[in-house]
Amino acid sequence: MAGVWSDENRLARWLDVELAALEAWAELGVVPAGAVAEIRDHAKPPTPERVAELERETQHDLAAFVDAVAAELGPSGRWLHHGLTSSDIVDTALALQVREAGSLLLEALDRAQEAVISRARQHKDDVCIGRTHGVHAEPTTFGLKLAGWAFELERGRDRLRHALEGMRVGKLSGAVGTYAATEPELERLACERLGLEPAPVSTQIIQRDRHAELLTALALVAASLETFALEIRHLARTEVGEVAEPFGEGQKGSSAMPHKRNPVVSERICGLARVVRANALVGLENVALWHERDISHSSAERIVIPDSFLALDYMLDRFTWLVEGLVVRRNLEAGHGLFFSQRLLLALVESGLPRSDAYRLVQRHALRAHEEEQDFRELVEADDEIAGRVDLDAIFDLGWYTRHVDAVFERLGALARKEEPIHA
Repeated sequence: MAGVWSDENRLARWLDVELAALEAWAELGVVPAGAVAEIRDHAKPPTPERVAELERETQHDLAAFVDAVAAELGPSGRWLHHGLTSSDIVDTALALQVREAGSLLLEALDRAQEAVISRARQHKDDVCIGRTHGVHAEPTTFGLKLAGWAFELERGRDRLRHALEGMRVGKLSGAVGTYAATEPELERLACERLGLEPAPVSTQIIQRDRHAELLTALALVAASLETFALEIRHLARTEVGEVAEPFGEGQKGSSAMPHKRNPVVSERICGLARVVRANALVGLENVALWHERDISHSSAERIVIPDSFLALDYMLDRFTWLVEGLVVRRNLEAGHGLFFSQRLLLALVESGLPRSDAYRLVQRHALRAHEEEQDFRELVEADDEIAGRVDLDAIFDLGWYTRHVDAVFERLGALARKEEPIHA
C-alpha cells in the first residue's frame, strides 16, 4: 500500500496519463505517430528529487514534471502535455492510484472477513452473556457475536466497491472542461487505454463528491473495525476476562508491571479509526469549490486520501491477526444466573399468573441474588409460589437461548461474495 502512494508511483501514473493522451492524439491524427512512438520508447518517470528541484523554480509540481520528462525527449518532447491542463493529469492519475489501492484494500477486507467467519463457526455454540447498557442481559453465543461482524464487513465491502467504481473516471477536457484545446474523442480513447470511464461532465476538475464518497466508505469500514475492537477491549477487562489478545513469548505488556497483558492492538485500531473518520470530514468539505475550480481541496487530499488507505490497510491487517489469535474464555457464571429471569417470567405468565404478579415475584429474587450474591435458581427453587407452578429444569436450560442460532449460520454460509472485478 505504501508503494501505491509513493512519490515514485504518483509520477509514474502521471506519465501513464500523458502517454495515453499522446496515443489518442496520434489516433486522431493530431500528433505524428512517429513522435509518439519515440516518446513512448524514451519517456521515463522523473525522480521525485528532480521534480522537486524544478518545482523550486516553477512553483508548480505538474509543470515541473512535464519539464523534467520533456527535457529527455529531444524535439518530440514538444508534444508532451499537448492541449491538456494540470488537473487532466492529476485527477485521472489519482483514479489509477485509487484503483490500485482499492484492490489491495478489498483483498485485506476479504482476509479479515474470512478470519471472522472461521472463528464464528468455531464458537457457534459457545454460550456467553449478552449485554445491554453494559449490563448482563441474556445469553448469546460468541459465534453469533462474530457472525454480526462478518455481515457488517460485507456491508462495508459493498459500500467500498461502490465508491471505488465511482472513482473509476478520468477527464481530459482541458481548462474549465470545455474541450476547447482537446476533443471528447481524445478523452474517450485515452480513458479507454487506462481502463477508466470518461467523466460525463467535468469542470477543470472531477467533482469532489466522488472523493467524499470514497473517504466516507473508508471511514465506515474503520468505524466497524473500531466497533469490533472496542468489544474486544471491554471483554478483555480484568473484571470480565472473556477474551484476551494474542500474547507472544517474550512480549511485555508494561515497562513497569510484569503482570500486564493489555489489549494494545485493539486500542490502536480504535485510535486510527478516529483519524480515518476525521479524514472523511475533510473529503466532505472539499466538495464545495469556487466556480470551475480552485485548489483548496488539493493540499488536503494529498494527505487524507493516502493516509486513509494506509491506515485502514494497517487496521485490517492487525484486526485479522487479532481475530485469528484471539483467546476466548467462558465467564457465564459471574451473573449468578440472573439472565434466566425473562425465561422464568414468561413461564409464570404461561402458567396463568398475571404479568404484573409474575414480574414482582421474579424481580424480588433477582434483586436479592444481585445484592446478596446468591444463586438465582436456588432462591427460586425455595419459593413454593414459583417452584410449584413451572418446570424449573426446562427454564434453567441454556439450550433455550441457542436453539435458533443455526438460522443465522445458514445465512452466514450463504454470505454472497460478489465477483465483479475492479477494472484493470
